[in-house]
Amino acid sequence: MSILAIDTASMVSSVAVASQERLLAELTVQTKLTHSETLLPHIEQVLQMAGVKKEELQGIAVSIGPGSFTGLRIGLATAKSIAYALQLPLLGISTLEALAWHYPVPGIYTAALLDAQKGNAYAALYAWEHGTIVGKEPVTVASFAEVLEHCAALERPVVLVGDIVQKKAAKLQELPENVILAPAHMIMPRAANVAQAALRRLAAGESDHVMDLEPVYIRRSEAEVLWEKRHAKAAE
Repeated sequence: MSILAIDTASMVSSVAVASQERLLAELTVQTKLTHSETLLPHIEQVLQMAGVKKEELQGIAVSIGPGSFTGLRIGLATAKSIAYALQLPLLGISTLEALAWHYPVPGIYTAALLDAQKGNAYAALYAWEHGTIVGKEPVTVASFAEVLEHCAALERPVVLVGDIVQKKAAKLQELPENVILAPAHMIMPRAANVAQAALRRLAAGESDHVMDLEPVYIRRSEAEVLWEKRHAKAAE
């Protein structure tokens, strides 16, 4: 059972082909090129690297947020198009849950964080239990300082992952004793993680409807907020 997995929720563009037994191929890059420029060529390249024809795929997995509004739309639109064209199951995976798959380790928490702009982070807490990643707290929007304060009060070691962690790491002079920054190669989103979460759903007979699956934004885009403000003033 091989699936194609896509993660474009951040500046990282990641595409993977994986099965239950192994990761067949993965391409993960962080460049100044946009996802609209790189995603389709990366999909073609990864399938070729894996030696898998698109007709041999048995599912399409995609990171659905929270994250970059534009990146999420590009990734989901691409995943939907492929799933619809090939009549394959579509599986949407939380970007934060996928990040937590970096650390399938018992006895710790993984705090998955993504940049929510204006100094805030999308944050969620996960743990490895009964052979899978389990969400321990719902997704919230909080400042990075608030996240650190919350993690410091937990009774287990906490590993921080995600793009805002990478951005803040150089400025952090001191961390709570139980809080650890993930190393550079284990801190950013990867399509292989999306694949791991999706393969479990697929094996359980789960999938999402290609017409109904939507990105999980958590908050409204800046463009929506500005549009609302302008039209509210015009109506006065």
